[in-house]
Amino acid sequence: MKLLSFKYNGAVRPGVMLGSSEEILDLSNIMDSVSSLTDLINLGEAGLERLGEILKSPPDNSRIALSDVEILAPVAEPKRNIFCVGKNYHDHAEEFHQSGFDASAGQSAIPDCPIFFSKSYTSIIGPGAAIPASADWTNSVDYEVELGVVIGRGGRNIKKGQAYDHVYGYTIINDVTSRTLQQKHKQWFLGKNFDGFCPMGPWLVTSDEVGDVEQLTVSTHVNGELRQSAKIADLIFDIPTLIHDLSAVTTLYPGDIIATGTPSGVGLGFDPPKFLQPGDLVSLKIDKLGTLQSPVV
Repeated sequence: MKLLSFKYNGAVRPGVMLGSSEEILDLSNIMDSVSSLTDLINLGEAGLERLGEILKSPPDNSRIALSDVEILAPVAEPKRNIFCVGKNYHDHAEEFHQSGFDASAGQSAIPDCPIFFSKSYTSIIGPGAAIPASADWTNSVDYEVELGVVIGRGGRNIKKGQAYDHVYGYTIINDVTSRTLQQKHKQWFLGKNFDGFCPMGPWLVTSDEVGDVEQLTVSTHVNGELRQSAKIADLIFDIPTLIHDLSAVTTLYPGDIIATGTPSGVGLGFDPPKFLQPGDLVSLKIDKLGTLQSPVV
């Protein structure tokens, strides 16, 4: 299922894409106690089973044309910051290590353990919303296509072999970054947390529809030019490892989001760097998840 958050008649509502992809079913009119996508995620498998029954005969009075709504980030206001992972593709780790922007670089480009940081929910914007590159006075705004993993069933000390049982679905994330601030402050929080520096969407695709996530390909085009392309299988630390390591320290809750890292081809890897400028158009694509487009201002 393709689940989404959208604005219609001034109200934010949860929905599911209907088969034609031209209509949305407004779940707030149908499912009791479901006023947001987070509410649906909290219902777990039971909620998805109930939704599956509804989709067998969707009520006409809850259908809305996709063209009549504004699509938002699927989980626009998570309860916690987004958990992010740095240097999690071999080629990008080498690219970043050699770029001169990696203030955390040691002797080896490849980290021994996952490097976690976070992005605030205030950085989240939806598909089509503009990336405010002009807010960064250092003029070093970069793009990073990433697979976003949305937690369904929460837990603590989750074993790797059971990790996928805790995944509700997936979405696309652009981990937009000010490279100069990332380097200057010798940590990653400030450079990655400008308001509007986390485009997400266009929807959340449930894990059953995705299948083997490691076979998906991620890619980035800027103004039509292919910049990034890799398979999820190329991750240094796979999804079960990330869930295991995070849950060993902090309890994971339904609706938590993990951004899994980006491959090579980011702007800082070019000579000279190709940072984002007002007027650019960034298009991120992940197989089965769709395309996330963001103009730059």
